[in-house]
Amino acid sequence: MRYALLLHYPEPTAEELGPEALAEGMRAFDAYAKALDEAGVLASAEVLQQSNATTTVSLTGGEFVVQDGPFADTKEQLGGSFVIDVSDLDAAIEWARRAPAVSWGHVEIRPTAIRYVDGAWQGAQPVK
Repeated sequence: MRYALLLHYPEPTAEELGPEALAEGMRAFDAYAKALDEAGVLASAEVLQQSNATTTVSLTGGEFVVQDGPFADTKEQLGGSFVIDVSDLDAAIEWARRAPAVSWGHVEIRPTAIRYVDGAWQGAQPVK
């Protein structure tokens, strides 16, 4: 079963963190990604730029709206994701427990429904 581990945490700048904390965080995420990969469960991993680089689009009242910044104005932002392929939710929870972000934010575990790979949908077919 595939799960997306969505990492939510505060967004201090590199200057606010300091070089030591930034380097430690990078080492922790590198070790985590390597552990997932070595276990054969890592499907993908993405670290996102800070939310101030976000552009959000919507169709409001029939008008296409482009907004700078994230949709939600919260202290925590989506900072990245890991997609893993494991046997069940218990295994996903165990991997989420090991995610470095759980120490300073939270990790949302969401099962995937379908995915688009090599020109075709896999899993349940989307509504047409």
